[in-house]
Amino acid sequence: MQCRNCGTAIADKALICYKCGTATTEAKYQPVARQTSSSRAGLVATVIAIALIVVLFLVMGRVTTGETSQWVRYSAVVVAVLIVALRAFARRRR
Repeated sequence: MQCRNCGTAIADKALICYKCGTATTEAKYQPVARQTSSSRAGLVATVIAIALIVVLFLVMGRVTTGETSQWVRYSAVVVAVLIVALRAFARRRR
């Protein structure tokens, strides 16, 4: 068999040309085209999450201080930070 790219004689059962590396047959399965979502939607979600963090700091700062309110404040901040981190992780995987 002849390589279709460089013309080198290769074995009949060869999968690729040993000289140039060209495949002897077309790929059986083609990769699926990835759909890209709009970056604007991700930006909006991130801005909303950051706004949530700012609002929580402002509102929780006015609540009377005590162990319970600090626990609520810290848990709300942790939830907001987790939302931002998950959004960043999802964006990185795309």
